[in-house]
Amino acid sequence: MYIKKILWAIALIGLFIFGIIAYYVYGAMFEPNTAFNNDVAYIYIPTDANYNDVRLQLDPILKDINSFDALAKQKKYTSNIKSGKFAIKNGMNNNDIINSIRIGKGLEVITSFNNQNSLEALAGRISTQIEADSASLLMSMKDEMFLEVNGFTLGNVLAMYIPNSYKFYWNTSADQFRDKMLSEYKRFWNDSNIAKAKALNLSPNDVITLASIVHEESKKKDEQPRVAGVYLNRLRIGMPLQADPTLKFAAYKLPKYKNTVIRRVLNVHKEIDSPYNTYKNRGLPPGLIAMPDLSAVNAVLNAEKHSYLYFAADAKNLGYHKFAKTLAQHNNNAREYQRYLSSQGINK
Repeated sequence: MYIKKILWAIALIGLFIFGIIAYYVYGAMFEPNTAFNNDVAYIYIPTDANYNDVRLQLDPILKDINSFDALAKQKKYTSNIKSGKFAIKNGMNNNDIINSIRIGKGLEVITSFNNQNSLEALAGRISTQIEADSASLLMSMKDEMFLEVNGFTLGNVLAMYIPNSYKFYWNTSADQFRDKMLSEYKRFWNDSNIAKAKALNLSPNDVITLASIVHEESKKKDEQPRVAGVYLNRLRIGMPLQADPTLKFAAYKLPKYKNTVIRRVLNVHKEIDSPYNTYKNRGLPPGLIAMPDLSAVNAVLNAEKHSYLYFAADAKNLGYHKFAKTLAQHNNNAREYQRYLSSQGINK
């Protein structure tokens, strides 16, 4: 009888201990363990991160990091870290959190860019949206072998980056970003768009170079096809483009104009010795002068057919232009705008 009581006591103690363990395990696995009020919190796990790196990000948003540690070790997550952007939803338990961050590449992020006037600016912009830093992005963009194999130069490779919004995993590498942009460039230049470019006697890079000028001349989408038509008419008859934005681009490369803003193009700017001076040089400049919006690229491909050879900013409808077929008409329009600039005290 005495032995039976001892056995019952041992059994009860065992059940009690088992209950405590079960309660702890249940709590560690299934009790909500988030400590934030928003619907979701995000963590960004870098490539080659270790468990401590993950833990540092989770600690501020969890109620009990120790229970998470115990389950992470039990489920072998501590040695199976995945990089990427991950969402931790309010009310998640440790089991849900571990399952959500150890599978796949994480969440995709929307990466957007436009109007980046250099590879350096583009690299800086992209580095704020994916894991790759600006230095690695710039190195990848300027890779000589990549440029040679794909028919680009440092002067025109910015044309490869079609401004838009794209989906990437946050842990995308610099080379992966660059390679996808090449794929997107080739996708844009489908048979239809290539045929349109050929009909204009332009290559894809020529189209984007011209689009960069159109975009700098006019931000008005409804006017861009007409501006593009003017430049195409000039190219067709061998007339210099005489595009003021190319003069600004050339000027800003000179020490004299560093950290300045040219608001009024003057005759002195027309004397700048540069392949981008389209007053001195016929044809297109050697590369784009800025990253054009897609609207400007499409404006060139679908340019308005007309007989205009000139345009000047419209002082009575700012942002738009007055178009002319003759130089005499154009000079009248230009003088009107010059008087407006002078009235505003804009002399340089």
